[in-house]
Amino acid sequence: MKYLAIDYGERRVGLAICDPSEMIVSPLCQLDMPAAGWSRLVETIHRLATENQAESLVVGLPLNMDGSEGPQAKRVRQFGQTLAQAGTLPVVFHDERLSSSAADDLMADAGLTARQRKQKRDMLAACHVLRGFLDQPHE
Repeated sequence: MKYLAIDYGERRVGLAICDPSEMIVSPLCQLDMPAAGWSRLVETIHRLATENQAESLVVGLPLNMDGSEGPQAKRVRQFGQTLAQAGTLPVVFHDERLSSSAADDLMADAGLTARQRKQKRDMLAACHVLRGFLDQPHE
């Protein structure tokens, strides 16, 4: 199955996709949060999902370190519900704890500048979320 992962943030949203065999995870793009809010973003995500033949959406859920849900996790759940209501693809949530840190570590090891890291962080965090999802039993 082909999944599109979403790392939702207040300013930027990172997207990643896997191949149908679920072996290869690739960064897709990073979107700036539109001033118009969720409607344009949801539309763009569904368009990209269709273009990339995704069959399901995986939304990173920012849980607290103790596993509880804070205000950001509640916003992400609302966003995921909006995504589900606006299209036909199933939406699943996956724990994204430390995904941004993992992306930062990877980029620091690669020697990227702070500006380069900012441009890629959310896409790579989405890759981390998707890899974590795919590594666990699902469906």
